[in-house]
Amino acid sequence: MKAFVLIFSLSFLACTVMAQRPAQGPMSKKQYTPKKMGYKLVWEDNFDGDRLDSTKWKVRGIGPRAIAYVSEDAVTVEDGFLKLFAMKQGDKLLGSAVGTQGLFMSKYGYYECRAQLQKSQGVWAAFWLQSTKISQGEDPSIYGAEIDVMEFFKKLGTDIVSHNVHWAYGPNQQTTRGMQSYLKGVSEGFHTFGLEWMPDKYIFYIDGYKFYEVTEGISNIEEYMILSMEYPGKIEEISKTVFPDVFIVDYVKVYQKKD
Repeated sequence: MKAFVLIFSLSFLACTVMAQRPAQGPMSKKQYTPKKMGYKLVWEDNFDGDRLDSTKWKVRGIGPRAIAYVSEDAVTVEDGFLKLFAMKQGDKLLGSAVGTQGLFMSKYGYYECRAQLQKSQGVWAAFWLQSTKISQGEDPSIYGAEIDVMEFFKKLGTDIVSHNVHWAYGPNQQTTRGMQSYLKGVSEGFHTFGLEWMPDKYIFYIDGYKFYEVTEGISNIEEYMILSMEYPGKIEEISKTVFPDVFIVDYVKVYQKKD
């Protein structure tokens, strides 16, 4: 257990890679579940069937994104899983993203996905919430925030997952800076990634362990969820990517309290 809770220091990387903070282990040995915290399940998708449920998700942002092209061809549902690929199609790099915009928007609660992360460096898996108004003003309470529940930048380390909050899209954009969580074995097999969103704070979880509490950039408006396989902005940054790579999602669940 010592290795599990040990603070994993990567200060030298934090200074040079994406303004990330040094990695840290969980805040305690206690594991939380939304039900034990008084939350009730209000929305879920277990990805049964052989296609994306169009009442819950849409392929998001079809077209150019960073150095790739978001395509429906890189999104599949099979064997009870959503699979979001980074792949090559001829000379084209394909990325993938799905979102609940216009289908399910919510405010506050516990948001969780169970997933297996990608294997390569360069591309990265992400689970995040987004506001439709984020570029319209600078107050996150009114205009919302981008809440990165989980991003897996494997170049930071095989056992590190990142979280972040961004708001005020535009010349005065703000950020909490990347928060890195160290959990041994997180890059292997399936794990749960959770966000508890309250009117005055965010709490980030992995496998039920609490890693960060944040009181900056708090959105107080409804937002939608996104799952995506992302690419960097420069082709040289995917030199270690092995194609095809895939972000596999078992389920997404949203819990809320009655009040």
